[in-house]
Amino acid sequence: MDAQQQGGVVKKKETRGRKPKPKDDKKDEQHHSSSAKAKKSHQQPSVDDKYTQWKSVVPVLYDWLSNHNLVWPSLSCRWGPQLEQATYKNRQRLYLSEQTDGSVPNTLVIANCEVVKPRVAAAEHISQFNEEARSPFVKKYKTIIHPGEVNRIRELPQNTKIIATHTDSPDVFIWDVEAQPNRHAVFGATNSRPDLILTGHQDNAEFALAMCPTEPYVLWRLAVYPFLSYIFCKDKSVVLWSIQDHISTAATGSGGSIIKNTKPGDGNEKAVDGPIVAPRGVYYGHEDTVEDVTFCPSSSQEFCSVGDDSCLILWDARTGSSPAVKVEKAHDADLHCVDWSPHDDNLILTADNSVRMFDRRNLTSGGVGAPIHKFEGHKAAVLCVQWSPDRSSVFGSSAEDGLLNIWDYEKVGKKVERTPKNPASPPGLFFQHAGHRDKIVDFHWNASDPWTIVSVSDDCDTTGGGGTLQIWRMSDLLYRPEEEVLAELEKFKSHVVSCTSKA
Repeated sequence: MDAQQQGGVVKKKETRGRKPKPKDDKKDEQHHSSSAKAKKSHQQPSVDDKYTQWKSVVPVLYDWLSNHNLVWPSLSCRWGPQLEQATYKNRQRLYLSEQTDGSVPNTLVIANCEVVKPRVAAAEHISQFNEEARSPFVKKYKTIIHPGEVNRIRELPQNTKIIATHTDSPDVFIWDVEAQPNRHAVFGATNSRPDLILTGHQDNAEFALAMCPTEPYVLWRLAVYPFLSYIFCKDKSVVLWSIQDHISTAATGSGGSIIKNTKPGDGNEKAVDGPIVAPRGVYYGHEDTVEDVTFCPSSSQEFCSVGDDSCLILWDARTGSSPAVKVEKAHDADLHCVDWSPHDDNLILTADNSVRMFDRRNLTSGGVGAPIHKFEGHKAAVLCVQWSPDRSSVFGSSAEDGLLNIWDYEKVGKKVERTPKNPASPPGLFFQHAGHRDKIVDFHWNASDPWTIVSVSDDCDTTGGGGTLQIWRMSDLLYRPEEEVLAELEKFKSHVVSCTSKA
């Protein structure tokens, strides 16, 4: 990665991450800053005070929680395929990255994670963890030396062993992680060779990247793994690729790659770096940097994007390269993220410091459209918003304020009992994960384990370096039907009374 590429990314990393230092190298800086923190302690609760309060209620609010210390920050975290199911826990792949300071290479990390099943973990165990230790449930399986920083990771929905990475360069890399060799990340090591390179941008890219959940009939009829992805960068464009012709139907049991090899002489000028795939289409409509993009879950031809111009744009590749619908000033500030509901094609979430829900049936080509709901519960920029795969009305949002909020739009407008110790919470908010002490840069719902979430924070501001990975699941008493929960609690109460009387 040359100096020009590095210079084009540093400014953007002010909100998503920054060039880190290992935690051990910043103890002196922490000592000098402790007095400044002490001066502010009389004004408002410190980050450590809030964290201590959160940790005290972990046994009550959580069914399971695992805390994993990261030496280097990871700007993305994604679940991979489930590998094994056992009596008390499941084993599953987890994709992370290591954003280093240059003393060692940047890496893409494939880890094995043991996900404890519901109602298995003891309450006293899940809250007794050391923040500076690594979790026994997360173990590194393979390291890929990545060409540049890994800003975002996205898995292919039809085969989660294939992932795309978004870096601080104009290119996007495709990896068959099972076929890639394990590498030792030492200074001077050469980069791993991507299985495919997607080209088409003229400037360094930022964070936007999405995979297409291709229609089942296309998948089965073609008997391949078709895949489309969109990527955005500072040239304000949307670029579309298809790698359908590059994916083999062969199984990977033999250890070979399921990405077809490109034959010499077929226009692959950079064969030493990986076969190149040219864009299928380029779309223009934003007036500033595009920050995020997502597909319509039921259509590979429809997608939407948001950017620093505060616009929400809906696109339809069948009608040309111009926006199908452009909502001017969807928010009052830069838009950082967007997600399209997998349960209802009409609902779209966007976020700046707040989250807004749009119904695309209310949007017009003239740019008119008001959100049907506004969710205001963060005190800083929201960096990730994502619908839950487990309940159609639920979604999560994580932000620079270190909070991961879980919302249910069906609860908006419903009466909630308030007490002096339970002040009014934002409409729709029904759970708040406060286990991170710095900005949460990414999170991902686990489609294989209901209500299980992985989240990662960049801890440069609070601990001086590194990051924190947490895998957690709230207590099912919080989201199950009320009558069901009350019946269970009544049964438990009767059991306690019976045991007490016998004693």
